[in-house]
Amino acid sequence: MSTITVIPADTAEVVPLAGDSAFRLLADGGAFGVNRLTLDLGADGAKPHYHARSSELFYVLDGVLEFRHERTTTVDRGGLVVVPPGVPHAFGAAPGHPVDLLVVLTPGVERFDYFRHLGRVARGLDTTDALRSQQDRYDVHFTG
Repeated sequence: MSTITVIPADTAEVVPLAGDSAFRLLADGGAFGVNRLTLDLGADGAKPHYHARSSELFYVLDGVLEFRHERTTTVDRGGLVVVPPGVPHAFGAAPGHPVDLLVVLTPGVERFDYFRHLGRVARGLDTTDALRSQQDRYDVHFTG
């Protein structure tokens, strides 16, 4: 038997990052992993990495996304980026712009603890070194 999951906006856990950037954690694991990521003006979203098992989808709710793969592309409000497994990529808010993204990973990987760790790193409470040993667990494999 299937169940429907509803996550009201005011119940999503918010993980603060630097400035006004933040993750809103919506769904963890299962068929999808979903978060809403808001990034401040020109803020970095992710260093170069790839996902071995999952595809990742970025939908720009507002602002301008700077997406980096083999070249840098900007994606405006309403634009969509789909990244297949194994493809290295990085992203952030375009210079001089904020961005508000809906990010979907499928199949989902339980990554809420990964986002919480990133929040601690952004606030100077932890380091990224501890994440390197967890790359397989979170299906986030850093390049370079």
